[in-house]
Amino acid sequence: MDVTNSIIEYRRYLKRRNCSPETVKVFMNTLKSFVIWVNVGIEQVNHKKVQEYIDYLRSKRLKPKTINNNLDSIRAFYNFLQEEENINVNNPVKKGYTLRVPKPLPKHLRDEEVTIFLSSINNARDQAIFKLMLRCGLRIGEVASLRMDDLDLKGGQILVNGKGAKERIVYISEDTFEALINYLKKRKSSRMKKIFLVEKGSSKGKALSVRGIQKRIEYYSKQSGVRVSCHQLRHTMATQLLNADTDLVTIQDLLGHSRIRTTQRYSRVSNLKVRRDYHKAMEDIEQFSQ
Repeated sequence: MDVTNSIIEYRRYLKRRNCSPETVKVFMNTLKSFVIWVNVGIEQVNHKKVQEYIDYLRSKRLKPKTINNNLDSIRAFYNFLQEEENINVNNPVKKGYTLRVPKPLPKHLRDEEVTIFLSSINNARDQAIFKLMLRCGLRIGEVASLRMDDLDLKGGQILVNGKGAKERIVYISEDTFEALINYLKKRKSSRMKKIFLVEKGSSKGKALSVRGIQKRIEYYSKQSGVRVSCHQLRHTMATQLLNADTDLVTIQDLLGHSRIRTTQRYSRVSNLKVRRDYHKAMEDIEQFSQ
């Protein structure tokens, strides 16, 4: 079997399915690493070889979720060979090989931590970036990829190109609107379509990367003394909305979750809402029993 040609065809197949460039890149990198490691023909890989590969990935201290993503990519490639290319090859990646992944509850910031964190940010661009995460629930990659024509400031909304190339509309809170306007006034005229640009150094004027945003939040976390990550800001928004009695389906739409189960996890950490619901229910029960 011509492995190189098969991988090229698989890449074309993923593009035809309208997978995002990032998804295609991840799949290709995973397959490349796997093919180099197995050092035998793709059709010769068996279940034992896959188990050895799992041990190899674990020896590199990769997280179970990362290993599972690798296995999913390889399994999908073999499915492609069987179903699309009609190649008589066994799929060596069994579903039972998936590693158990711990599911910690999402962590959110307390109101006072939010105040301390935001007050430590004295840069207009960074204020806008982290307000978008905290008030609009944007992922770090979604913020980095935002373009000028995604903004509808007059309508108070943003078109977000989310995970899996799924578009959604989010709405702009008053403080986020002010932060965006403040940044856009200071943003120098540029041909760059991306909203957030590097402001210093040799990359000045280029689009700010995901890693660039991560470095900024690490800096402000140290400055403020608040342990915080970009995804934590998104979790904080979801928890605050739930505590404000926002419907789960609404939160699901705003966050761009494919499954309601993902959104339901926030109800396990939203103690304020649980407390209110409990006391309200008890009042009704006590009145009924009198």
